[in-house]
Amino acid sequence: MGSCLGMVIAVRLFGTAGVRMRYPDELDAVAAYRLGLAMGVLGLSSCSYIVYDTRVTSHVLTYAFAAGVAASGMDASIVGLAPTPVAGYAGLRRGGVGVSVTASHNPPEYNGFKFYDVEGFEFTRSLEERVEELVSGSLKAAEWSRAGRILHDSTLLDDYVEDLLEASQPSRRAWSPRVVVDCANGASYHVTPVVVRSLGGIPVTVNCSPDGYFPGRPPEPRRDVLEKLLPVYRGVEPAMVLAHDGDADRLAALDPFQGFIRQDRLLALFAKILLEERKGVVVVSVDTGRVVDEVVEASGGRLERYILGKTHERVKELGVGSVVMAGEPWKLIDTSWGPWVDGVRQAALLVKLVVERGKPLARILEEEGVPDYPWDRRSYVIDPPGARMDVYKGLVEELKSRLGEPVAVIDIDGYRFEYSDDSWILVRVSGTEPKIRVYAEARSSERLKEMVDTVGAIVKEMASRRDARIASVTIG
Repeated sequence: MGSCLGMVIAVRLFGTAGVRMRYPDELDAVAAYRLGLAMGVLGLSSCSYIVYDTRVTSHVLTYAFAAGVAASGMDASIVGLAPTPVAGYAGLRRGGVGVSVTASHNPPEYNGFKFYDVEGFEFTRSLEERVEELVSGSLKAAEWSRAGRILHDSTLLDDYVEDLLEASQPSRRAWSPRVVVDCANGASYHVTPVVVRSLGGIPVTVNCSPDGYFPGRPPEPRRDVLEKLLPVYRGVEPAMVLAHDGDADRLAALDPFQGFIRQDRLLALFAKILLEERKGVVVVSVDTGRVVDEVVEASGGRLERYILGKTHERVKELGVGSVVMAGEPWKLIDTSWGPWVDGVRQAALLVKLVVERGKPLARILEEEGVPDYPWDRRSYVIDPPGARMDVYKGLVEELKSRLGEPVAVIDIDGYRFEYSDDSWILVRVSGTEPKIRVYAEARSSERLKEMVDTVGAIVKEMASRRDARIASVTIG
């Protein structure tokens, strides 16, 4: 198709979390260069610090973006292959704009950008809109005498690891457990195993060779993806399994015998631990379950729900001094460490806990009284894609009555229908992939099955009415 410069102007760049598009039809080196120019014109700092993941196209986009930054008159410091959280760390610690060239958990043909301000916060929607305005405008390079430099920073990643280890040291070491670390052939392959070993664990690595084709497994650490690998994980008798996505802002955990540990239980556990140190607000996304509410309330905190992918905005509004943590499934912002989502920090906290307690993670969750209610997460891909929004709207209308009369409806991000029996279901359109996402929880397996089966039937019915079909369903 050639340059996608015109396409970038015509479509919205930012989705739920940063820019993620297919290369090269939707995002190419020309678009990356214009983004770099826009970053310089934005004027938040005199330097951008750039990390990138293992994707095949990351070098192309990194150097094109850096050229745009330098052309704008701003310096571009290329940190290299590193997890996305390092970009947030760079923003706060170096006072620059942090940039990660990544498409996170999307398939390998995608790539994109995540941006962090000089306080370490991921860009807010207002900043994203400003960037889009600049990219769609008449950007020009600075005069030759004001051109910036392209530098290389070999120390930033080491500083990140050193500071993370200092902030995560166990108070005692009750044992040295084996911990499986699955890095999805992504950017954390040379970071998380080092962190695990330095905190007292014995890392057993899986999918820890860097490879932008992600040959070991898809980079999204979903339940259906990871539980297929349980026989591999189980063979070394680990205390737990830790699995990242491609850029390591996400983390999933599994018990080798019980399987996937629901992300809401992990968020509740983090909330309980962090609320023991200080009280305050816990901000979570709209797709989290009631176990988080229960644990936060019992621990003396106050819970707020916010838009998926934007919990950092609420943290910024309230202030890091007021917010103990923010969380979404797979994601954690521990404000005592920094205001960015950090999957490596999650891994460090879990290793610290297991090493201190001398028990597997699943046992600790049981002893801490963190319940596991029946739940389901799934995504529907509709073919043709143009029918997706009509199917979604039809699904929303049907759910206003098909599962009973809701006692509450939360519409800040999709539609979350809550019922008198404490069950709830959320439907929303993905902001990063062409999918309809459905999240459900109930007190009983029977009620959950009713909800899931009903939604599946409605989606099929709505698609059929529009001469469409369900192309695929992913679980977890």
